[in-house]
Amino acid sequence: MKMKAFFVSFLLLFLSGCVFITIPGVEPPAEKTIGGKGGNKVLLLDVSGILKDDDSGGLLGVKSRPNLTARIREELDLAASDGSVRAVVLRINTPGGSVTTSDILAHEIERFKKRKKVPVVAELMDMATSGGYYIASSADIIIAEPTTVTGSIGVVAFSVNASGLLEKIGITNQTIKSGALKDMGSPLRPMTEEDRKVLQSVIDGMYERFLDKVMEGRPGSFTRDELRAAADGRIYTARQALDLRLIDSIGYLDDAIEAAKKAAGIKEARIITYAHPRAYKNNIYSALAPSIGPSLPETLVINLDVGRLADSGMHFMYMWLP
Repeated sequence: MKMKAFFVSFLLLFLSGCVFITIPGVEPPAEKTIGGKGGNKVLLLDVSGILKDDDSGGLLGVKSRPNLTARIREELDLAASDGSVRAVVLRINTPGGSVTTSDILAHEIERFKKRKKVPVVAELMDMATSGGYYIASSADIIIAEPTTVTGSIGVVAFSVNASGLLEKIGITNQTIKSGALKDMGSPLRPMTEEDRKVLQSVIDGMYERFLDKVMEGRPGSFTRDELRAAADGRIYTARQALDLRLIDSIGYLDDAIEAAKKAAGIKEARIITYAHPRAYKNNIYSALAPSIGPSLPETLVINLDVGRLADSGMHFMYMWLP
């Protein structure tokens, strides 16, 4: 890492004669007021992009931000230790992602609620499907934008069989394994019936956990059979989700903030977020677009997307990916 940075710095200096570069590292988030007034605070917390928990690299491989769960944990801990924070609004805009990352984020929100005992309101933005809805179920109130797409309750594991193609180009599978099922789901061979049964049993267990989470988060809204009928993987408009009682109301981000203040029993509050010290945040809609490739740290501040989903192998996902 040091050698790469030194080489680039030296090259630029050599070519121009007087160029110096400074690559900022990871800095802790700082509180920033983006609206409202008074001594009470409502935290606006973003959960956006594909939910996948890995470290993000910036320019020359310098880490530009912590992984997703680390950032959420850090920001919720800051809010929990601040006696003036009276409510949290989750601004959710994600198609979902990893089963485990979705579950950890939901757990962190529930942990925060037990510790802080303040209301949490989820505002579903453009898309809050699968893992996004899983996380929203941990909130006390769920509000969706009029044009939100949500739902897609279920689990998927993407897999391909490339063995035919490999044979055509002269590549042979020579996997050595300790048992017949050790490489189940491998793209190097066709999936057997036994492979499919085992993988389906895993997916079924994760699906039941999803239903458990929604039932716990929205008690009295529907029976498990009613939820199961709605949870066949399809997506819903905000109006359809309201009719199915998957959400509490339809409204904008301002409505979610007002609902949070009402639930907290306060009339006025400053709307705050935690952001990079040099980030530009001036209102409740200030958010940076998801980034796929590497970029400078100051462009990767509060937005919580975690890059692309391009790892090899099978992944179990709470995710809608048409």
